[in-house]
Formats: sequence, structure tokens, C-alpha cells
Amino acid sequence: MTDDNLIQIDDRTTIPVSELKFLFSTSSGPGGQHANRSATRVTLLFDVSTSPSLGERARQRLLENLAHRLDKQGVLRIQVQDSRSQVQNRQIAISRLVALLSEALTEPKKRIKTEISQIAREKRLAEKKKQSRRKQERGANWSQES
Repeated sequence: MTDDNLIQIDDRTTIPVSELKFLFSTSSGPGGQHANRSATRVTLLFDVSTSPSLGERARQRLLENLAHRLDKQGVLRIQVQDSRSQVQNRQIAISRLVALLSEALTEPKKRIKTEISQIAREKRLAEKKKQSRRKQERGANWSQES
């Protein structure tokens, strides 16, 4: 298989173009007769649940992170009608697929607990006391003027 037939998602994941299904339909919006006659809207379908190019860990991660974008069969659907060109819309759909999958596959960094330093704690408490004093003084001035 050549590189033209593979879509690179991240350093470990590639998907062959043959796993993607493209549907074409007429686009909405302005464009006159061209829009009414040309099937420029692209709908890209990618079956996450049965894709042979995804490992089990990657598949589970995608099914969890993209659950709101998948249908009941586990198919991801991306619709693009940004351009009046079918070829451009197809490229945009593929780039959106790559962005979605790469974002869903990235593992979040583990948070390392840090302890607040004694100086920072004292500084925060001093600032709170200062603010409290300011507000108390403000109230005292109002009561004296009445």
C-alpha cells in the first residue's frame, strides 16, 4: 500500500483510505444552479467499532471520547459543505477526521500534586486580612456619615 492510501493520525496510528466511506449530496446555501446540480457536500463515515487498523486500546479510547459523535453502530459521521468543490470538501473532511481522532487518542497528562509553600500560604492569608480590613473600614465610614 502506498503512502497516498494511508492517513496518518498520530505516530502509532494510520488508517487506510479504503476504510473510509464517502457520500456525496447537493449542498445548501448560495451558489445558484451550480449548488442545485452538483453534489459537493461530503459526508465521511468511519466505523470506529469495527476498524481493523485500530488496536483494542485505541478503539476503546475513541469509543469513550467520541461517544457523543458516534451513532449506535459506532460510526463516526463528518459532514462538510464549506467549499463549492467536492475535492476540497473531501480534503477538509479528512483533515477534520485526523484532528478529531488525534485529539481523542492523546492521553491526558497525569497531574502531579504539589504542595503550597509556607511563604505563599502566608502571603495569601495576609492579602485576605488586608481585604477584610478594607471592607470593615468601608462599613465604618458609612455608619458615621448617617
